[in-house]
Amino acid sequence: MAGEETRRAIFAQPDWLRAVPTGRRLPEGRVLHTGCGTSFHAAQTGGWAEQALELVLRPPRADVLVAISHEGTTALTIEATRAFDGPVWLVTGKAESPQAEVADEVIVCTPEVERSWCHTASYTCAVAALAALHGEDVAWLPGTVEQALEQREPVSAHDRFLVAGAGRDWPTAQEAVLKLREGTHVAAEAHQTEQLLHGHLAAVDESVRAFVLEGEGRAAERAAGAVAALRELGCETTLVPTVHPVVDIVRFQLLTLDLAEARGVDPDPIRTDEEPWKRARAAYD
Repeated sequence: MAGEETRRAIFAQPDWLRAVPTGRRLPEGRVLHTGCGTSFHAAQTGGWAEQALELVLRPPRADVLVAISHEGTTALTIEATRAFDGPVWLVTGKAESPQAEVADEVIVCTPEVERSWCHTASYTCAVAALAALHGEDVAWLPGTVEQALEQREPVSAHDRFLVAGAGRDWPTAQEAVLKLREGTHVAAEAHQTEQLLHGHLAAVDESVRAFVLEGEGRAAERAAGAVAALRELGCETTLVPTVHPVVDIVRFQLLTLDLAEARGVDPDPIRTDEEPWKRARAAYD
């Protein structure tokens, strides 16, 4: 079945989250987080985060570096940790890897390495493990994710998708569009809520399916304004209540799975098995 591994990982999340280690705490001081792709989105949920290449280009001063890498083989993340002058903690799916060899502490956050290239459970487990390292209570997350897995977003025929968010929800917006792009090959774009309202609307019309992550306080006020603006443009727009990055991403994981099935796309390989995408990957690896 197409998407079998993606589906398995999505619905395994409550059990995987229950196994996330929670007994460790990061040392005091300025904590910097890094990663690439999905791992960078997870890194951003921890607070101060920089993409791995940016750390290589401009190594900042921090007391601790937390690297996120599911398989521990991402070249730029390894390069960034080698360039960092201080202790490195690794949140990963493998106890032994090239990345683990250059880390001072290794936190294995999943019971196995996720088989789908369209990472879902490895993302939520990394986010939960990172939250626990910062002292957050994550015991409630598995049950809330179980509830989220019972709710499905209707599949539509749109070819363009937009997800906007601010503050705590910005990593979720980025991860949501990455899942849609990887798993269904649609044109999806992430916008910070306020940036969306400053020029980007000029390239948005009724062909776009839009989601705005609500947030709280001032973020929620601006989210309401963004929803109103998008609806004036004729966009089918959903205001998405948010509670936690681990929970909020589930809606988009399921949408990716259902949209891929409706369109006959296998989300598992994210086109790593197709030409010219195979050649494209070889061109930079």
